Amino acid sequence: MKLPQVPRAVRRDTPSVYPCEACGADLRFNPGETRMVCDHCGHMQDIPAITHRGESGLRELPLAPVLVQGLPETESIGQRHLSCPNCSAQIELGPDQQATECPFCATPIVAEAGGARQFAPQGVLPFTVTETEARAALTKWLKGRWFAPNGLAEFARKGRRMTGVYAPFWTFDARSRTRYSGQRGDYYYETRLVTVDENGQTVRREEQERRIRWTPVTGQVARDFDDVLVYAARSLPDDHVGRLHPWNLSRVAAYDGSFLAGFSAESYTVEIPEAHHQAQAKMLQVIQSDIRRDIGGDTQRLGVMDPQFHDETFKHILLPIWSAAYRFQGRSYRFIVNGQTGVVSGDRPWSAWKIALAALLAALVAGVLFYIAR
Repeated sequence: MKLPQVPRAVRRDTPSVYPCEACGADLRFNPGETRMVCDHCGHMQDIPAITHRGESGLRELPLAPVLVQGLPETESIGQRHLSCPNCSAQIELGPDQQATECPFCATPIVAEAGGARQFAPQGVLPFTVTETEARAALTKWLKGRWFAPNGLAEFARKGRRMTGVYAPFWTFDARSRTRYSGQRGDYYYETRLVTVDENGQTVRREEQERRIRWTPVTGQVARDFDDVLVYAARSLPDDHVGRLHPWNLSRVAAYDGSFLAGFSAESYTVEIPEAHHQAQAKMLQVIQSDIRRDIGGDTQRLGVMDPQFHDETFKHILLPIWSAAYRFQGRSYRFIVNGQTGVVSGDRPWSAWKIALAALLAALVAGVLFYIAR
């Protein structure tokens, strides 16, 4: 059965602009706090009471009906978005915005005409790392890359602004039970005589040779999975996003548009069936490890696995990322910082002259050592 396709765009269920009660200027969310701040007059306004995951405001939705029927229209919202022609990121569009720069690759982008509908997020993990802290973490990270171009250090020293982006993720829960067959391998050693040459003489000596005794085994393992994360967009490489882990998802709050004030939000472009497939692949890796532990021994051979998943649920959440882009020799390089922990990930451009200089220095040192050793 062909699944209905959900339009790919950005959520606009709540406004991204909140007026200050004191002066009427725009408010923004203050990372690390539960309130918004006015940059014009300094006034602060509380965000409505935060409901963390596990409480009534954050729902896990049954997965099976969605895989068959698609995402329900009652859970969708309308929005406008900016679509990057270079990295395919789709960024939330403010009410008066028509153009901006992509936070992931620094490509100029303009608004698409019309609007679309997309599944509404259930939760958001608020920023706790400030832009200043993110920039400091990025600067430290760049200093540790000696072979990077000097322009990168200058990029950090100039204090270029970073963009706070809420990135889309799907999370999956499941209970699993897996029957398996395989082989348990136990090491044992046999002594054998070998002939070797020692100081010009042929001698025979004993040597221990390791062998494996294989025993057929069958069994069953069970595992419950909670919040298996899948990045729901394609604008950032999976390895970049993976290096931002771990996230403390116990701090995910029920979705409130107030958290997005002053930030961008990327919409998902990975649909539920594809994300579910990725999540199950991650679960299977864990199950394989469980089976190996259950088999025991020194080594294992996995045979047939029959994983059964049930009570599967999912939700759509937004996670905080600070993003910066640097252009070098016509190519964009991206740097991202976990907006909760400050962990940095990104591309690493190489400076040809620095590499050549290092190679020259290494050759000179080798030459000097060779001359001394003569």
